Amino acid sequence: MIQFIGFALAIAMAFIAIRQLTGIGKRKVVVPEEDPFPKAWRGLLKDVVFYQKLDQQGKKRFEFKIQDFLANCMITGIETEVEDSDRVLIAASAVIPIFNFPDWAYRNLGEILLYADSFNEHYHTEGADRRILGMVGEGAMQGKMILSKRALHHDFTNHTDKHNTAVHEFVHLIDKSDGATDGVPELLLDHKYVLPWLKLIRENVEEIHKGKSDINPYAATNNQEFLAVTSEYFFERPELFQEKHPELYDYLHRMFGPHEPQAEAV
Repeated sequence: MIQFIGFALAIAMAFIAIRQLTGIGKRKVVVPEEDPFPKAWRGLLKDVVFYQKLDQQGKKRFEFKIQDFLANCMITGIETEVEDSDRVLIAASAVIPIFNFPDWAYRNLGEILLYADSFNEHYHTEGADRRILGMVGEGAMQGKMILSKRALHHDFTNHTDKHNTAVHEFVHLIDKSDGATDGVPELLLDHKYVLPWLKLIRENVEEIHKGKSDINPYAATNNQEFLAVTSEYFFERPELFQEKHPELYDYLHRMFGPHEPQAEAV
C-alpha cells in the first residue's frame, strides 16, 4: 500500500511539473467567451493578415484568444506609453502560432516589457550596439519578454517581407515550453519526426551558408533560431514559403496546424 501511494504521488508530482513547463494548463484569469470584443480593436487588426483571412467564426475565436491573452499577461511600457494598438498587436502575435490549440496558455510568460525602439544585450535603449528588437528573458528576467514598439508596428504593416519579431519571440516561448529552447518543440512534433526535422535543419543551414537560400541568415545561428525564423516566414508569407521550401512548409504545418484558415466565402 505504501509503495502504491508513493508511486501515485510521484505520478501526480510529474503531472504538475509537466503542466508548469508546458503552455497547457489552467489560466490565472478565465475570460467568459461571451464577453464582447471592443469594436475599436477590430480596426486595429486591419494589418493582421492571418486574422483578416479567417471566416466570422474564426475571427470570433481569434478575438476571444486576444482577450484571454491580455487578461493573463501584463504589458509594461519602458519609457514609452502602451496604447491599445500595442496591446492588440502583441496579443495577435501571441495568438497566431497557437491559434489551432484551444487549450494553450503561455504559462512561462507573466509580463511583456515594451521598449520604444531597439536595445542592447544589457537592455539599454541608448548608446552603441542597440540591435535587438525582441528577446525572451532568462535568469532574473525569466517569465518576461521584451519587444520593440517600432518593430511591432512595422512588421505588421509591411506585408511583403518575411519577418515578424513578436511572432518570432512567441515561437521561442512555445519551443521553451517543453523545458528546453532547442528548436525542437516536442509538444507540437511527434517523436518520430524529430530526427528528420533536425536533418532538415542541417540541410537548410548548409544552403544558407552557401548563399543559396532566401531564408534570413540569422536562422543559421542555431536550431532554436532556425525554428523561430522559419516560423516567421511560414506565417508571414505562407504561399511563398510553400513554393520555395515545400518540405519545411510541411513540417511547420505539422507543428502548428492549419496556418492559413479558409477565407470566408463571398
